[in-house]
Amino acid sequence: MAVKKEENEDFTFDESYVKRQKTSGAPDGQPSALSSPAARALRNELNMNWDLIELLSTMTVVERWVCVNIVKLLREENTVPFMVRYRKDMINHMDADAVRDVQLVHLSKKTQSVIQTLRKDGFLNAELENNLQSCRSLDELDHMYSPYKKGSKLSKARRARDLGLEEAAVILLNRPNDLVIQSWVKPGSEGLSSLEEVTTGVKHILADMIAKDPESLTLAIYRGESLKILTVKVNIPDSVKSDFTRWCINCRWRPKMLGRPSDTKIIGDAVEDAYKRLILPLLTRSYRTKLSATAEKESIDMFVRNLRQRLLVSPIRGSVIMGVDPGFTHGCKIAVLSPTSHILHTDVLYLHRPGQRTEADRLRHLVLKYSCNKVVIGNGTACRETEAFFADLISRGLFQPLDVSYCITNEAGSSIYSVSPEAVKEMPELDPNLRSAVSIGRRVQDPLAELVKIDPKHIGIGTYQHDVQPGALKAALDGVVQECVSFVGVDINICSETLMRHVSGLNAGRARSIVEWREKNGPFFNREQLRLVKGMGPKSFQQCAGFIRINPHNLHSCDSAAPEKPAVKKSKGKAATNIPSTPNPLDQTSIHPESYHVGLRRCVETQVQASCLEHLARTLDTIPETLQLIVEGLTQPPGFDIRQGFEQADFKRGVVSMRDLQVGAVLTGRVENTALFGAFVDIGVGKSGLIHKSNITADRLPPSKRGRSLFLGPGERVEVRVLNVDPQRGRIGLDLLRVLQ
Repeated sequence: MAVKKEENEDFTFDESYVKRQKTSGAPDGQPSALSSPAARALRNELNMNWDLIELLSTMTVVERWVCVNIVKLLREENTVPFMVRYRKDMINHMDADAVRDVQLVHLSKKTQSVIQTLRKDGFLNAELENNLQSCRSLDELDHMYSPYKKGSKLSKARRARDLGLEEAAVILLNRPNDLVIQSWVKPGSEGLSSLEEVTTGVKHILADMIAKDPESLTLAIYRGESLKILTVKVNIPDSVKSDFTRWCINCRWRPKMLGRPSDTKIIGDAVEDAYKRLILPLLTRSYRTKLSATAEKESIDMFVRNLRQRLLVSPIRGSVIMGVDPGFTHGCKIAVLSPTSHILHTDVLYLHRPGQRTEADRLRHLVLKYSCNKVVIGNGTACRETEAFFADLISRGLFQPLDVSYCITNEAGSSIYSVSPEAVKEMPELDPNLRSAVSIGRRVQDPLAELVKIDPKHIGIGTYQHDVQPGALKAALDGVVQECVSFVGVDINICSETLMRHVSGLNAGRARSIVEWREKNGPFFNREQLRLVKGMGPKSFQQCAGFIRINPHNLHSCDSAAPEKPAVKKSKGKAATNIPSTPNPLDQTSIHPESYHVGLRRCVETQVQASCLEHLARTLDTIPETLQLIVEGLTQPPGFDIRQGFEQADFKRGVVSMRDLQVGAVLTGRVENTALFGAFVDIGVGKSGLIHKSNITADRLPPSKRGRSLFLGPGERVEVRVLNVDPQRGRIGLDLLRVLQ
């Protein structure tokens, strides 16, 4: 049976993000469902009048069965990377960003808190509780709760109810002929002293009932949304009011018995008052909130896309690298790093003062001594001057016989990192300025391992990050860091504690325990030994095991003097467990231990060649997605890195400046950052050029990048044409010709 992949819909280039999350109508594999007891338990736990699955499906435009599976997986404490990698059939091949959008809403917790507060204050009744449990947004909840907040001014309806007029309002709706409005007049009592005051009080109560009625609110909100009222300035047409008023008077709030014209007028006035004074402000707030939320989500999504592409830039392997933090007065800070990122030498060279020849000789000595053929220059102060200095030395052949080249890298965040507790712990003997040079070099050697040490907000990506909710931004960025680290995988025997914290299923405590175990017992020989680590329970092991690698080539470089580990290990709080101490070749692959029995039952690669994948999957009692992952894991070479096919830093030997640019010139460059209005491209002249979004059209992008979620991002190589150059303002306008593969 053929596997039904997610459909490739023809999205228009500027379509909203939510629509792109829509998955195909045919489920893959064997989609599970929440059992009846589980569904009831979830409903009881949320204690709301709506169905969570239905609400999530509607909000995210994702099929109901997918939402069911995602809720089930999340309630079982599965992480997003684990779900995307090892539970593809259950989530219909959704990517990590889409899965993160289908999260359990926090509205129910807020609602229960409000209910408890109102019950404690003595304001709660059955009708109010039911209305609160029917709220589908925080705006609706706040609308219901605001009159009862402590310190808030009593609403007009509350004052009328305190005068005892609610009974009159109920009679008007149910038995209008029995209402003698004059009998409620009490001369000398404030609010009841005249027929006009009594009538006004009844209207206020009715208006409050109408404005807080879930059915009335739903009609008003739906009617407004159907007219596409989401604009910068919220203008709600009069037709919304007239339709709402007509429906209320003739249907929803029509008296159960035919009443007098004066009674009908009271209800009509109450509907008018409810709409103008209560519902219209709610609609305005609701639409404005949605506009803000949409803009905020676009900003966060852009930040996430940029961060993902920055983290997944391909590392530079096998080269000695010199990191340079350029400067004028305080000199250029130099750090020479081994191919494995160990610090070989640090120094300060004054390349922009008198006596440059002496400094050039010192520089040549360092390059030749350590066979350093790649130089990484930070893009801060004195970058262009430092670049020109190196380019001149290279052109004169000063570093021969070595073929030296250099690149410019974004040094954003390196200064902040250099004085962080993490940097002090890692490089206690180094001056903070020299730590910056180390960081600059390492972020080209292995961008992922270095950039995870820095708060994502400080690495020079995204736009308007200070205008969005810090909590939402942090959650999104933490999620994409975990996703990137997990999908690349970490060698448990050599990776840093900082990097390990971001692996799916691990945290700071478990990472620290792994490092302590490694220091005490020596290297891990297989994944199963992770079960011996303090705090590593079955669920944690399940979530992290597939993302952890045991590279046999690195075992020899680890501490061979460590005590021999027994096959049976007892640890406090854990039962004795049979754990082998021999290597398992599958531990260096992305195959999860839960699928080892499939990979070892026969030679999968040979079988796949002789039979189709779907047939072999059925024979082995597994799903095609898992079998495909196993085949890829078994056929990948040792030390395989998924980033090998991604973009690398561009190294060069010469320099051009802005004054060399000519309008119409065709150049290649690399996207440095993106915003909602366009992409900034480094074309090697010291200033990034801007491709305005109007010049980034679908026909200029490869098919794989025409969806909005695959918009140009940092690291991508592009061919551009120079549209205009403004040297005084330092601005360069570019036109996108094509994306280079």
